[in-house]
Amino acid sequence: METLKRCLRHLWLDADDARRALGEAAIDRLEARVRASEQQHSGQICLCVEASLPPSYLWRHLARGEPIGEVIRDRALTLFGKQRVWDTEDNNGVLVYLLLAEHRIEIVADRALVRCTDAEQWRTLVDRVARSCREGRIEEGLATAVDVAGATLAAHFPRTDAAGMSSEGEPGLPDRPIIR
Repeated sequence: METLKRCLRHLWLDADDARRALGEAAIDRLEARVRASEQQHSGQICLCVEASLPPSYLWRHLARGEPIGEVIRDRALTLFGKQRVWDTEDNNGVLVYLLLAEHRIEIVADRALVRCTDAEQWRTLVDRVARSCREGRIEEGLATAVDVAGATLAAHFPRTDAAGMSSEGEPGLPDRPIIR
């Protein structure tokens, strides 16, 4: 029965549901929060809220028996690459991925940031954000993720005059949360 419920949740929810769960005003506030955070460090923070897994990922869990946690982590890693979060000059991007259908969060930090932090710090943050999201406080949870990731980045990669700009003088990743 749980498998059927999971399948229906993923097939039913779409990007409009994710947008409604947050609301445009919250999306605007989160965008401003990311932008303000990135003034303090050379890293990039990318928020991605996905309503449900694409069918190919869901299939891996349902038909192949892969644990849902592994499938979700793999999806976050895929989006880390697709959104080019890895493509920062200092290898210090962070993806905060929220999957609404499962109330699950994944945080993927690039290699330079991973070297100067420990896994327990990220697990603690994931637990805090997941709790907020399960309680319906999605914006608060994502804001916490931005604040903690931003403070971590600022401690290890403080912004210099040229930080946050690409070699062409363009800003880095978009600050607006990606809603899928």
